Amino acid sequence: MRLSLSLLLLLAACSHPAPRHDEHQGPYHAYHRFERSEDWVARFEDPARDAWQKPDEVIRALALPADAFVADIGAATGYFPVRFARALPQGRVFAVDIEPSMVAYLAARAKREGLANLDPVLAASDDPKIPAPVDLIIVVDTYHHLAERSAYFRRLASSLKANGRVAIIDFKPESRMGPMEKLAPAQVTSEMQAAGYALVAQPDVLPEQYFLVFGLAQPPAR
Repeated sequence: MRLSLSLLLLLAACSHPAPRHDEHQGPYHAYHRFERSEDWVARFEDPARDAWQKPDEVIRALALPADAFVADIGAATGYFPVRFARALPQGRVFAVDIEPSMVAYLAARAKREGLANLDPVLAASDDPKIPAPVDLIIVVDTYHHLAERSAYFRRLASSLKANGRVAIIDFKPESRMGPMEKLAPAQVTSEMQAAGYALVAQPDVLPEQYFLVFGLAQPPAR
């Protein structure tokens, strides 16, 4: 069965996560098909999420220029990509998901909301297929579901501009929200260092999650 980054976001956002599978396939620890994206919009776009996800504060903390290019891996229904597209009118936002129904939903939403700078991207399970180098890759509530994370992010280095950054937002080990199995920020930092990144910022704006920003320790070979 195909895996969906969209489901990973859903599981992470739930206070009482669904049972986990012991097996995994590819880089993701879950199985699901999103064949009806409309069934999940209310959950992903619930206004109550804003109280702990604080999307506006996250975007402000990243201090991106208006023409920045951003890729959101695990875009789902566009919770963050839509906000980035509005905040970066001269930039470009790649909303990446591996589920065709979510990508189709994002395309329709971008058209409906007049977001010409929002590009849905259908990814493979091991390749986000980011169309152009970006200033920022953001991974929200999804990192802890990835397997072989250092290798995955080592490959992503070629999708970053010379001064590009990777922002990882995930649940604090002590949080009562999110999955039962949580990664400590020190482990994330260690894995990202193994992938060739260095921690450059740690904004303290989220009550339930850590917010780690990494830059490349060395520019990628082009």
